[in-house]
Amino acid sequence: MVRYFNKKKGNIFAQIGAMKSKFPQMKFKKTGLNSVLFTGAVFIKSELPTYKISAEYRGNLSPKVKVLEPKLVEKPPHFYQNTKTLCLYHTDNFKWNANKLIAKEIMSWTIAWLYFYECWLQTNEWYGPAVAHSNRKKKIEKDE
Repeated sequence: MVRYFNKKKGNIFAQIGAMKSKFPQMKFKKTGLNSVLFTGAVFIKSELPTYKISAEYRGNLSPKVKVLEPKLVEKPPHFYQNTKTLCLYHTDNFKWNANKLIAKEIMSWTIAWLYFYECWLQTNEWYGPAVAHSNRKKKIEKDE
């Protein structure tokens, strides 16, 4: 019998199933033994553009979410410049682990981030949640 779930490494099959259920437009590609890359379009509201994103499940490592299209402006807020990924949460407020679902946690935050990004483009003010960052964040960015 094949064992599909390993608590230490997580469960990519649960990730794929949850994503297919909640976001059927997202395609997936297994990128490693315990990693999967989801790619697809997300729609926020009719007057805003449809965004093509990628979200990578990496077991116990924080997921990485990138906007593929349309191109973001240079240096948007709440964005890791070195990895070109969205900053969706602060590690003091949320702890990712391999058993959490990208479809449940990360996709909702990604859609919210895109909405607040569009508001920021219009007003130059970030209306979304924000946490003051210390130098500790720079170390976290490098580790991820």
